[in-house]
Amino acid sequence: MISIRNIVKQYSGHRALDDVSIEIEQGKVFGLLGPNGAGKTSLIRIINQITAPDSGEVLMNGQKLGQEHVSRIGYLPEERGLYKKMEIGEQILYFAQLKGLSKADARARAKYWFEKMQITGWWNKKVEDLSKGMQQKVQFVSTVLHEPELLILDEPFTGFDPVNAELIKNEILELNKKGATIIFSTHRMESVEELCDSIALLNLSHKILDGKMKDIRNNNRTGTYILKYEGAALLPSATQPFSILSDTELDGGRQLTLRINAGNKVNDVLHYMLPLATINALEEIVPTMNEIFIQTVSKAR
Repeated sequence: MISIRNIVKQYSGHRALDDVSIEIEQGKVFGLLGPNGAGKTSLIRIINQITAPDSGEVLMNGQKLGQEHVSRIGYLPEERGLYKKMEIGEQILYFAQLKGLSKADARARAKYWFEKMQITGWWNKKVEDLSKGMQQKVQFVSTVLHEPELLILDEPFTGFDPVNAELIKNEILELNKKGATIIFSTHRMESVEELCDSIALLNLSHKILDGKMKDIRNNNRTGTYILKYEGAALLPSATQPFSILSDTELDGGRQLTLRINAGNKVNDVLHYMLPLATINALEEIVPTMNEIFIQTVSKAR
């Protein structure tokens, strides 16, 4: 749906984006990741046409991004974009009409979303009277009200307690299920693991990693496992198909952290251990996205 091709963006001596190219598939949740100052916000602003690239281009469904695409995009910024002195209902209708909805359609959709977000009594309140999390709910409604094809969510869970974070997460998944393509930028790696199909990782203006989540995690597997068993401590053996990284005594058993030797498989571990012990568990230690993020950024510096 979105093709970002060779984008360069310079700000008075600072290169925010340096030849960045990314492909975002239709109907997927795409994670745009990176440490502070990596270039994420600069790229988001370019996709929203708030700023223009110095070189390169962005295509939406094969067409160069233009003014006609604005109404097909919903943007939830990290910083609130609400008028503090304006009543919430009036503000929601105003934003919806800017995106091309009639006032009647905007009002009907607002009623639907106010009920979903459990904010039906807020219509005449002012933004300045709301907590940070309550403001974020209003911002979310204004982002999705016009039913955009592309949703860009920059730190959407900021200010939410766990209950409301779960509510917003479920709404994001529901919108995606209905066909919306979502660009999701966050520092919460647990949310990335839950929501994203693919990711791109930026660092110091460059793209340093991208691809499908399952492929990235598979490519970062280390062949290490946790083995829990009942039996005596293992004696060194030349036929052992693994190396022991740690050995811990547990109540009624032992726990090994092990790495399978090159040329061996999980079945070889089981075949070796079964005559020696009662195996209670054998599970692979797969790196989390947080670990992959830290390792990849550290190597790139």
